[in-house]
Formats: sequence, structure tokens, C-alpha cells
Amino acid sequence: MKRSEINAIIAEGDAFFRSFGYRLPPFAHYSPEEMRRRVKSDSAAIASGNLGWDITDFGSGDFSGCGLFLFTVRNGSAEDLKNGRGMLYAEKIMIVRENQLTPMHHHIVKAEDIINRGGGTLVLELRNVAADGSVDEQTDVTVDVDGCKRRVGVGERLRLSPGESVTLLPHHWHAFWGEDGDVLVGEVSTVNDDRTDNIFRDSVGRFAEIEEDGQPARLLVSDYEKWLA
Repeated sequence: MKRSEINAIIAEGDAFFRSFGYRLPPFAHYSPEEMRRRVKSDSAAIASGNLGWDITDFGSGDFSGCGLFLFTVRNGSAEDLKNGRGMLYAEKIMIVRENQLTPMHHHIVKAEDIINRGGGTLVLELRNVAADGSVDEQTDVTVDVDGCKRRVGVGERLRLSPGESVTLLPHHWHAFWGEDGDVLVGEVSTVNDDRTDNIFRDSVGRFAEIEEDGQPARLLVSDYEKWLA
């Protein structure tokens, strides 16, 4: 992805959030220079928790067809999770565009609630994780939808209207996209580690490869290692 494209997507995304009355935290608006300065003084948790902007095309080269817009608002630590006490949770806000696929994947550790906060319909394709770790194409999937058990048959799709949510556990393969418009999506989960805890069915890249055709308006979480060193 080109840096100029990412800058434009961030600006469009912030406007989309605001159209629903959703406001990002102050650090969302730090310039790269301010982010560098603040992380070295009073905001080290932003970098250590990988909080902030995350724009990815999963290596597809086609963001509108296969991609995702995420912003990590808060995130606990793996050490707290290991000890079973402390900040054991994370929160994201996302934009899932109409017909924009997030590829089939599951997590080893993370459980998550995926919440349709507004806009179109969020469509999910669900499968169980087989004993060998592959996608189980033979069995129905049972999930909690707003506290109620829902069985999703093989070949069926789960559709979430605004206000609805689903709880996904580590043994749930899932892919999703928007229908009838772009969707504002919330995620509440256990501690999030996007570098090690995403298992994709197909070979994809979790973070976009960036062509630097300009300066970043905002840093992505995948920029932190390079830009904040």
C-alpha cells in the first residue's frame, strides 16, 4: 500500500467514526513527531501495547477487496495474562467496508466479542478448528450471540445487524465482511497480540507492506519499531 493511500484512509476513517458520534482518544491525533516525543516521556504504553492505527490489505494489494481498518484503543500485557491478574483485556474499533473481506483466521489465545456498532450488516463465515488445526468443514458451529446460543450450519452465514454481537473463542475460525454498506465494528477481547496470535487459513500478511511515496500523517502500529527507535 502507498503511504498516501494510508493517509487518505485514516482521514476517511476518522470522519466515519465521527459520523456515528464516536471519538478516538487524543493519541490518535499525534503527529509522528509528537508520538516520538510523547513515547519517550509519558506515553510509553502506547508503543508497548501497540495502541493506535492499523491499516492492512493482508498483502493482497487490494485494500477495498481484502483489507481492514482497525484502531486499538486499549490493550493489556501478555505478562498480566500469564499471571491471571491485572489488565487482561483489549478494545478495538474497526471499519469493515461493504464486500471487503477479512480472511479466514482464528486465534490461539484471544477470545473476542465482535460488535456491530452501526452502519450495514456484518456477515461472518464461521468454522470450527479441527483436531489437527485445520478448518473443520463438516460440523456446525455454536456461538453466543448477545448471550443466546446460536447454531450456524456448514455453509450458513451469521449476520449481525447494528447493536448485535457475537462471542468468538480460540477454536472458532472466522472471516467477515460488510453487507448493505460499511460497518462500524467494535471488538472487546482478552489481551491482543497481532504479531503472534493470528492463524490464517491461507498465506497472507497481517501487516501491509508500505511504499513510502510521502510522509505519514499518523504512524501505524507497524511503524513503531522503525519510527520510534
